[in-house]
Amino acid sequence: MAVNKEQRRLRIRRSIRTKISGTSERPRLSVFRSNKNIYAQIIDDLSGVTIASASSSKVDGKESKVQTSTEVGKEIAKLALEKGITSVVFDRSGYLYHGRVKSLADGAREAGLKF
Repeated sequence: MAVNKEQRRLRIRRSIRTKISGTSERPRLSVFRSNKNIYAQIIDDLSGVTIASASSSKVDGKESKVQTSTEVGKEIAKLALEKGITSVVFDRSGYLYHGRVKSLADGAREAGLKF
């Protein structure tokens, strides 16, 4: 039985979420990718609180989507460092680790976030 891309991604996402969870010391950096934008949230799963969020719709992105994703990664890292968070667990939400997802992670690492 063939499954489409979205069903495959959601199955992988469920598998990832059973293995990782964000704590107050090391929250989860979750990524959501739409056709136009990319969104990142830092989440404390134990208390169920979103600590920081950034998106490409808020960041001034006149470049390509990959370059804009790098800027979103830098922005989320800056917001996290302001709140005293230096280390996170990366949650790719079932997306393949390449392209926009990888550039967001690289941008966050460049700005000083560890994962």
